[in-house]
Amino acid sequence: MDGSLLRDAFGHHVWATLRLIDACRQLEPEQLATSVPGTYGSIIDTMRHLVGADAGYLSTLTDGRVPRIDDADEAQMDLAELRAVTERHGAAWTALLKGDLDPETVVVRRRDDGSETRAPVGIRLAQALHHGTDHRSQVCTALTTLGVQPPEIDVWDYAWQDGRLTEIPPAV
Repeated sequence: MDGSLLRDAFGHHVWATLRLIDACRQLEPEQLATSVPGTYGSIIDTMRHLVGADAGYLSTLTDGRVPRIDDADEAQMDLAELRAVTERHGAAWTALLKGDLDPETVVVRRRDDGSETRAPVGIRLAQALHHGTDHRSQVCTALTTLGVQPPEIDVWDYAWQDGRLTEIPPAV
Protein backbone atom coordinates (compact mmCIF):
# COMPACT_ATOMS: atom_id res chain seq x y z
CA MET A 1 0.00 0.00 0.00
CA ASP A 2 1.11 3.55 -0.55
CA GLY A 3 1.51 6.27 2.08
CA SER A 4 -2.21 6.86 2.42
CA LEU A 5 -3.37 7.78 5.91
CA LEU A 6 -5.58 4.69 5.78
CA ARG A 7 -2.82 2.36 4.54
CA ASP A 8 -2.15 0.80 7.92
CA ALA A 9 -5.80 0.48 8.83
CA PHE A 10 -6.65 -1.48 5.70
CA GLY A 11 -3.33 -3.30 5.69
CA HIS A 12 -4.18 -4.56 9.16
CA HIS A 13 -7.75 -5.35 8.09
CA VAL A 14 -6.61 -7.69 5.34
CA TRP A 15 -3.67 -9.14 7.31
CA ALA A 16 -5.86 -9.96 10.33
CA THR A 17 -8.50 -11.62 8.17
CA LEU A 18 -5.86 -13.74 6.43
CA ARG A 19 -4.33 -14.80 9.77
CA LEU A 20 -7.74 -15.76 11.10
CA ILE A 21 -8.57 -17.74 7.96
CA ASP A 22 -5.25 -19.56 8.32
CA ALA A 23 -6.01 -20.39 11.95
CA CYS A 24 -9.45 -21.69 10.99
CA ARG A 25 -7.94 -23.94 8.31
CA GLN A 26 -6.62 -26.10 11.16
CA LEU A 27 -10.15 -26.81 12.43
CA GLU A 28 -12.28 -29.87 11.82
CA PRO A 29 -15.59 -29.39 9.96
CA GLU A 30 -17.54 -29.80 13.21
CA GLN A 31 -15.48 -27.05 14.80
CA LEU A 32 -16.07 -24.72 11.84
CA ALA A 33 -19.79 -25.28 12.39
CA THR A 34 -19.51 -23.99 15.98
CA SER A 35 -21.78 -21.08 16.89
CA VAL A 36 -21.54 -19.00 20.05
CA PRO A 37 -24.52 -17.05 21.43
CA GLY A 38 -24.29 -13.36 20.64
CA THR A 39 -22.24 -13.80 17.47
CA TYR A 40 -23.18 -13.77 13.79
CA GLY A 41 -23.32 -17.53 13.38
CA SER A 42 -20.97 -20.43 12.92
CA ILE A 43 -17.27 -19.80 12.47
CA ILE A 44 -17.40 -20.64 8.76
CA ASP A 45 -20.57 -18.61 8.16
CA THR A 46 -19.04 -15.62 9.94
CA MET A 47 -15.88 -15.84 7.85
CA ARG A 48 -17.95 -16.12 4.67
CA HIS A 49 -20.03 -13.12 5.73
CA LEU A 50 -16.92 -11.06 6.56
CA VAL A 51 -15.28 -11.72 3.19
CA GLY A 52 -18.54 -11.39 1.27
CA ALA A 53 -19.30 -8.05 2.90
CA ASP A 54 -15.81 -6.81 2.03
CA ALA A 55 -16.54 -7.65 -1.60
CA GLY A 56 -19.75 -5.65 -1.29
CA TYR A 57 -17.99 -2.63 0.22
CA LEU A 58 -15.33 -2.75 -2.47
CA SER A 59 -17.89 -3.18 -5.23
CA THR A 60 -19.82 -0.15 -4.03
CA LEU A 61 -16.70 1.99 -3.63
CA THR A 62 -15.25 0.97 -7.03
CA ASP A 63 -18.48 1.32 -8.98
CA GLY A 64 -18.58 -2.43 -9.56
CA ARG A 65 -14.97 -2.95 -10.69
CA VAL A 66 -14.58 -5.35 -7.77
CA PRO A 67 -17.36 -7.90 -8.11
CA ARG A 68 -19.78 -8.73 -5.34
CA ILE A 69 -20.00 -12.35 -4.26
CA ASP A 70 -23.39 -13.87 -5.00
CA ASP A 71 -25.13 -15.04 -1.80
CA ALA A 72 -25.43 -18.60 -3.09
CA ASP A 73 -21.71 -18.69 -3.97
CA GLU A 74 -20.74 -17.12 -0.64
CA ALA A 75 -22.67 -19.82 1.26
CA GLN A 76 -20.53 -22.53 -0.37
CA MET A 77 -17.07 -20.95 -0.14
CA ASP A 78 -14.41 -22.88 1.74
CA LEU A 79 -11.51 -21.33 3.62
CA ALA A 80 -9.09 -21.66 0.69
CA GLU A 81 -11.50 -19.70 -1.51
CA LEU A 82 -12.05 -17.11 1.22
CA ARG A 83 -8.30 -16.69 1.54
CA ALA A 84 -7.83 -16.20 -2.20
CA VAL A 85 -10.60 -13.60 -2.32
CA THR A 86 -9.17 -11.78 0.70
CA GLU A 87 -5.75 -11.63 -0.95
CA ARG A 88 -7.36 -10.02 -4.01
CA HIS A 89 -9.19 -7.62 -1.73
CA GLY A 90 -5.84 -6.50 -0.31
CA ALA A 91 -4.79 -5.33 -3.76
CA ALA A 92 -8.20 -3.76 -4.36
CA TRP A 93 -8.09 -1.78 -1.09
CA THR A 94 -4.57 -0.61 -1.98
CA ALA A 95 -5.68 0.57 -5.42
CA LEU A 96 -8.75 2.29 -3.99
CA LEU A 97 -6.77 4.12 -1.31
CA LYS A 98 -4.23 5.32 -3.88
CA GLY A 99 -7.02 7.19 -5.60
CA ASP A 100 -8.12 10.73 -4.97
CA LEU A 101 -10.77 9.95 -2.36
CA ASP A 102 -12.94 12.70 -0.96
CA PRO A 103 -14.35 11.41 2.34
CA GLU A 104 -17.48 13.52 1.85
CA THR A 105 -18.40 12.21 -1.60
CA VAL A 106 -21.71 10.41 -1.26
CA VAL A 107 -21.72 6.93 -2.78
CA VAL A 108 -25.00 5.24 -3.60
CA ARG A 109 -25.46 1.50 -3.29
CA ARG A 110 -28.42 0.19 -5.25
CA ARG A 111 -29.81 -3.19 -4.27
CA ASP A 112 -31.58 -5.70 -6.49
CA ASP A 113 -34.88 -5.06 -4.65
CA GLY A 114 -34.81 -1.39 -5.70
CA SER A 115 -33.71 -0.01 -2.33
CA GLU A 116 -30.55 2.00 -1.95
CA THR A 117 -28.25 3.46 0.67
CA ARG A 118 -26.45 6.76 0.43
CA ALA A 119 -23.38 7.36 2.56
CA PRO A 120 -20.12 9.31 2.24
CA VAL A 121 -16.91 7.50 1.32
CA GLY A 122 -15.49 8.15 4.80
CA ILE A 123 -18.43 6.40 6.45
CA ARG A 124 -18.24 3.46 4.05
CA LEU A 125 -14.52 3.01 4.76
CA ALA A 126 -15.10 3.22 8.50
CA GLN A 127 -17.88 0.63 8.23
CA ALA A 128 -15.63 -1.79 6.35
CA LEU A 129 -13.02 -1.60 9.10
CA HIS A 130 -15.54 -1.83 11.92
CA HIS A 131 -17.36 -4.74 10.31
CA GLY A 132 -14.15 -6.73 9.89
CA THR A 133 -13.00 -6.09 13.44
CA ASP A 134 -16.38 -7.02 14.90
CA HIS A 135 -16.65 -10.33 13.08
CA ARG A 136 -13.00 -11.30 13.55
CA SER A 137 -13.56 -10.79 17.27
CA GLN A 138 -16.61 -13.04 17.15
CA VAL A 139 -14.63 -15.80 15.46
CA CYS A 140 -11.88 -15.44 18.07
CA THR A 141 -14.51 -15.81 20.79
CA ALA A 142 -15.80 -18.98 19.14
CA LEU A 143 -12.27 -20.35 18.87
CA THR A 144 -11.70 -19.69 22.56
CA THR A 145 -14.86 -21.60 23.48
CA LEU A 146 -13.42 -24.57 21.55
CA GLY A 147 -10.22 -24.36 23.57
CA VAL A 148 -8.31 -23.12 20.52
CA GLN A 149 -5.94 -20.19 21.04
CA PRO A 150 -6.92 -17.52 18.50
CA PRO A 151 -4.11 -15.92 16.51
CA GLU A 152 -2.71 -12.61 17.65
CA ILE A 153 -4.35 -10.18 15.23
CA ASP A 154 -4.37 -6.78 16.88
CA VAL A 155 -2.78 -3.74 15.28
CA TRP A 156 0.31 -3.96 17.48
CA ASP A 157 0.91 -7.52 16.24
CA TYR A 158 0.52 -6.29 12.67
CA ALA A 159 3.06 -3.50 13.28
CA TRP A 160 5.46 -5.90 15.03
CA GLN A 161 5.36 -8.42 12.19
CA ASP A 162 5.78 -5.61 9.66
CA GLY A 163 8.89 -4.36 11.50
CA ARG A 164 7.24 -1.07 12.36
CA LEU A 165 6.98 -1.41 16.14
CA THR A 166 10.04 -1.16 18.32
CA GLU A 167 10.20 -2.08 21.99
CA ILE A 168 12.90 -0.36 23.98
CA PRO A 169 13.51 -1.88 27.41
CA PRO A 170 13.96 0.41 30.39
CA ALA A 171 17.45 1.59 31.11
CA VAL A 172 19.07 -0.45 33.85
